Amino acid sequence: MRFNIDIRRERKVPKLLPALLLISVSTTTFAEKQLLWGDTHLHTTYSSDAYTNDNLSAKPDTAYRYALGEPVIHPFHKARVQIETPLDFLVVSDHAEFLGQIRNIHRNGVDTSELGIFDSAKAWFAQTVLQRAIDKGEGLALFNDVLPDPEVTPAQAAEESMLGGGISLLPMPKQVEIDTWRTITDTADAFNSPGKFTALIGWEWSSIPGGANLHRIVITDSDAATAQQYDPFGLDDSPYPEDLWAWLEETSASTGAGFTAIPHNSNISKGYMFSRQSLRGADFDSDYVARRTKWERVAEITQIKGDSETHPDISPDDEFADFETYPYYIQRAYTDYVASPGDYVRGALKTGLELESQLGQNPYALGVIGSTDSHTSLPSAEEDNFHGKLATDSIPANKHTSRRHDGKGSSGWAMSASGLAAVWSEDNTRESILSAISRREVYATSGPRIGVRFFGGSGYTAADIERADLYTHATSVGVPMGGELAASDQPPTFLAIASRDPKGANLDRIQIVKGWLDANNEAQEKVFDVAWSGERAAGADGKLPAVGNTVNLKTGKVDNSIGAPQLSVVWTDPEFDAGQSAFYYVRVLQIPTARHSLMDAVALGMEHAGDQPDTIQERAYTSSIWYRGGK
Repeated sequence: MRFNIDIRRERKVPKLLPALLLISVSTTTFAEKQLLWGDTHLHTTYSSDAYTNDNLSAKPDTAYRYALGEPVIHPFHKARVQIETPLDFLVVSDHAEFLGQIRNIHRNGVDTSELGIFDSAKAWFAQTVLQRAIDKGEGLALFNDVLPDPEVTPAQAAEESMLGGGISLLPMPKQVEIDTWRTITDTADAFNSPGKFTALIGWEWSSIPGGANLHRIVITDSDAATAQQYDPFGLDDSPYPEDLWAWLEETSASTGAGFTAIPHNSNISKGYMFSRQSLRGADFDSDYVARRTKWERVAEITQIKGDSETHPDISPDDEFADFETYPYYIQRAYTDYVASPGDYVRGALKTGLELESQLGQNPYALGVIGSTDSHTSLPSAEEDNFHGKLATDSIPANKHTSRRHDGKGSSGWAMSASGLAAVWSEDNTRESILSAISRREVYATSGPRIGVRFFGGSGYTAADIERADLYTHATSVGVPMGGELAASDQPPTFLAIASRDPKGANLDRIQIVKGWLDANNEAQEKVFDVAWSGERAAGADGKLPAVGNTVNLKTGKVDNSIGAPQLSVVWTDPEFDAGQSAFYYVRVLQIPTARHSLMDAVALGMEHAGDQPDTIQERAYTSSIWYRGGK
């Protein structure tokens, strides 16, 4: 099969053609690559914050069965739930910190036989508080007790490196974590079926000094026997990312396992995720950049706790920058949200160009993926089948109220039904998926399965879109997403193809986002509309008119009478300068669809979802293609 798609600007596809093409999107293979859909970021009952928020029962086997399309029991409301379209791969990524411990204490109590009278009394009291809070459905307050104090600076908090709160009074037997890790990894092996479904082993490293989210998902391509040779590296080992990378280096060498670390929720990192100095306050050196670029090849650009592409304050000229903005830090008390370039992937890509001009190395040449960060054991990113981030948020009645008594906090409706990781892989295996991540031949969507191809090179023409050997040809004269182009006197040509989710809404437009270094070595950005549906034309201000909105606000249904099933374009940068280093990535926008909060509100007899938008334009982001400028 092939992507025989060619909608350019005003052209429309005949009505009979889309059905044939859309069937092919999930199964299309370009030469040796196939498009796989998955979630690299999922928590089960073994994560402390999942358990304290009412996921008391759903273990990794539930997660894999749901991902495979089987009906399962929801851990909160106990109804039968089922994913609409199964996944090709899944990573269960429970927090390394307190792994399985809260679940064990709630169910089995604590062993105080080796404690003195005073310590035993404190442990018994803490256990009683924990058990009562969870039994009464008040585990959120308990979890809030261990969150960081925003009055302490991230650098200061990292130096102190403490996991505080009343939970620290509880004895945490190491054997519980060992047994839990064995269960998680053995379950992954049991569900792993090379070529059919891939269960990758992973965990989350949860550094969050002073409320600055620096979390990483760590994924390995190894099997359970290899993974059981080590304990997952957590915040209790170190809060510093460079210590995680050093551990990965050492552990990879000693076990032969491959690893990658994926930053997520940079949007709430207080500018620290993609900063210009290390968390220790040191300037970047060649060793730091080399380690970072080796172990962190992609970033999670969209997920339940909001979108991390960019922000209106960072990209004021981007009319689509305000998408699923999430202004809530993970900390003990509320503070106002302040956006920083170090919080967003586009800011990181621009900072990377500037640092490369100074250091000769780019620490932020990152590809992108999406994933959910669901804590329900259910990787749900479908607006009309979204089960919330936390098990408590799985019913509409619990979603629309603030999590804090003062009203200054997140709610279930503030969360985003997002996202998915799209991987162009040789095979559906652990090794192939990790390899695709390493070469950045991956992309993200906010939930829909929008098919996207993106190549950069020389001499592409519209006729290439029709080629049966598109991938082979495109990569013979260029590179796929995630690749790099050498300096040239001739401007590169880009080929982009997008197809709607076979079960979803039509597409509005394809955009190419460019970032470059100007003559002063300062990074700039611009968004180009390069292909769109309908008969629209850009106005005097250069902006394309909105595609329209067909959402029925009473039912949430969408009329696909607007938009296009597929779009494609061959585009050359009209502002190309051979001496300027640059990056280019594709952003594909759907036509508006109903947001999950609207559907909840309607079900509750409300007209709207309060401060949340009724409709959204779901999207896909590709990994960049970099052009290395030079004279």
